[in-house]
Amino acid sequence: MSTPDILAILSGGAVGLVLALIGGGGSILATPALLYIVGVTNPHVAIGTSALAVSINAFANFINHLRRGNVKWRCATVFAISGVIGAAIGAAIGKATNPDILLPLFAVLMIMVGIFMLIPRKSEGNGDVVLTRQNAPNLVAFGSGVGALSGFFGIGGGFLIVPGLIGATGMTMLQAIGSSLLSVGAFGATTAASYALDGLVDWRIAGLFIGGGIAGGLIGAGFATRLSKQRGALQRVFAIVVFAVAAYMLWRTLA
Repeated sequence: MSTPDILAILSGGAVGLVLALIGGGGSILATPALLYIVGVTNPHVAIGTSALAVSINAFANFINHLRRGNVKWRCATVFAISGVIGAAIGAAIGKATNPDILLPLFAVLMIMVGIFMLIPRKSEGNGDVVLTRQNAPNLVAFGSGVGALSGFFGIGGGFLIVPGLIGATGMTMLQAIGSSLLSVGAFGATTAASYALDGLVDWRIAGLFIGGGIAGGLIGAGFATRLSKQRGALQRVFAIVVFAVAAYMLWRTLA
């Protein structure tokens, strides 16, 4: 096994852990990892490969959270279906966009979301949220918008989906993390399919990345359940990961 293969497995493990822990950050970490650690030279191939790997890891981590009772099925399904349409449109636009523009825009968007997640909430959220006529339109609107951004940037979109679910329904952070993984998987699969049709997926690297990610996800889901018992802990971890990777991406892009 070559050094890039080992790096792909280790990078996948780190991505899977973060994805299960905060529901986002999969592609935030995966795309830079493929570019700067594994050594994929084409940014569009890195985006397409990361989308596939993150999608499969998200579905695996979704099952982990489902077993722990952290998923709001109906809300998650409405959000995911709405977002898939937006993701298909966003991916078409993203492939036609200069990758040198995509990455800096991606980093700026991450910083904005990180700031939003640090704004104190009056409560930890409503753990008894259900799908209603009142929140369904919000789920459709947020889902469509987040899906479009997800497809455009070639990401699973978890770092957007989590605040989107909270904003649309008022559910708890832990529930938003668990529920978001259904959308992360669906959005990532839509984006990956679009890139794969144009030959922009490295299947071998994706397989290694996925293997590492499944192992990392088992660890991350357990950590998420523990941190949810500390007020605001998951929000702070979420924001720190987003800020750190955004800063690194801006530094590499500008350098």
